[in-house]
Amino acid sequence: MGNFLFTPTSIEGVCIVEPKVFGDARGYFMETYCETDFKEAGISAVFVQDNQSKSRRGVLRGLHFQKTYSQAKLVRVISGEVFDVAVDLRPGSKTYGKWVGVTLSAENKKQFFVPKGFAHGFLVLSEEAEFVYKCDDFYHPEDEGGLAWNDPTVAIDWPISPDTEILLSEKDKRHPKLQELDSDLFQHITQK
Repeated sequence: MGNFLFTPTSIEGVCIVEPKVFGDARGYFMETYCETDFKEAGISAVFVQDNQSKSRRGVLRGLHFQKTYSQAKLVRVISGEVFDVAVDLRPGSKTYGKWVGVTLSAENKKQFFVPKGFAHGFLVLSEEAEFVYKCDDFYHPEDEGGLAWNDPTVAIDWPISPDTEILLSEKDKRHPKLQELDSDLFQHITQK
């Protein structure tokens, strides 16, 4: 399809997106998003906001979501490397509470599509990383929610080396475990 390879993951709706990279002695060119290609691949999100963050090694951001204004996200790394994770929180989903992760880097140029109804987070693996993402709804600070990054029920296999110090925000240290989340969370999201 066009200039992208869309690879489904083990969780329905979550997709790894690899752009075609056109390179020569001058450098490279690639599309990072094309509405028609994404729609042909079954991704109909209309993105309304772009965000960017920079973090150092060991920073773990997440696992985040918005409760009422759930966001689909298209994420990528423009500098460095991260391990990116999506956890299914869609009510009635056969993969509820399951996670899928992918290494995103400036080198591999992979992107990760995370649909509505997921908690999302990432761990910085390189000395620094710049992370950019598109969202299909606006950020609503009063609507923030989170899931504990180290919930043993979810059991994310973070690639943490013995010498890595995990750096969390105060907010991320207080996120509840899966069993403590509101059972009505994401009831407004329709399943395919």
